[in-house]
Amino acid sequence: MPVGWHASLRLRFAERAGRTAMVERRHEGPLRVQKPLYPEGTICHGVVLHPPAGVAGGDLLDIDIAVEAGAHAVLATPGATKWYKSQGRDAAQQVRIDVAEGSKLDWLPQENIVFDDARARIATDVVVAPGGSAIGWDAVVLGRLASGERWARGSLWLDTRIASPDRALWIEQSHLDAASPLRGAVAGMEGLPILATLWAVGQGATQELAESLAERLPYRPDLRAGVTCLAGRGQPAGQSMLLVRVLGRDMEAVRHLMIDCWSTLRMPIHGVPARPLRLWAT
Repeated sequence: MPVGWHASLRLRFAERAGRTAMVERRHEGPLRVQKPLYPEGTICHGVVLHPPAGVAGGDLLDIDIAVEAGAHAVLATPGATKWYKSQGRDAAQQVRIDVAEGSKLDWLPQENIVFDDARARIATDVVVAPGGSAIGWDAVVLGRLASGERWARGSLWLDTRIASPDRALWIEQSHLDAASPLRGAVAGMEGLPILATLWAVGQGATQELAESLAERLPYRPDLRAGVTCLAGRGQPAGQSMLLVRVLGRDMEAVRHLMIDCWSTLRMPIHGVPARPLRLWAT
């Protein structure tokens, strides 16, 4: 049985001479980042590349991102991450993000496509210091819908932690088997094959913003979404959070909804107007 890839990517962004610079990029294995671009002037845009395009059983992708005070980074991926049939072995991706006080991050990867008989572990750990802000998302497609393939066998683990330096704001640890009755249950996914989550952390993540966004969210048989404000008691100043959950049948519709949410939230969360990424149009 072939040995899986173990790939890592370390990125660090800092404010230099009035604009954000990518001051560190280290990689091992097939993970890369393209040359930084500046379509928004001082904001640094980067595209994370995984040339194999897919993750097979035994593979581990390890991505570490740090944004220092005063910096603003936007990171995306050029296409979907495909999780291949695993031959009984788990494949994993671990993303760690550290957002310092006074810094901003947009983490906007394209969707994960989980092939039949894949065993995928996707973990995201985000720490946002008071005074910092971050918006990010993840979407998972169960099965190759465009090819008519169902996700009939396999397992999916989704572990997400959003935190301040001294406490967790939100933790989710979920495990879904392909045969789970939750996939068809009214209290579960109700037969919809796509699930997505958007999180936004910052001083602007208020209950009023959540209520305003909720008025725009769809709730119909093929696409439904809801938003929650997690500005709970005991949270440090500025450490409120909005959480948008989406279930859908068509990835293009889910993608458009997530982009619309990001466009709505970017100004109140970051204080920066939204500008759609060029790669979204390709």
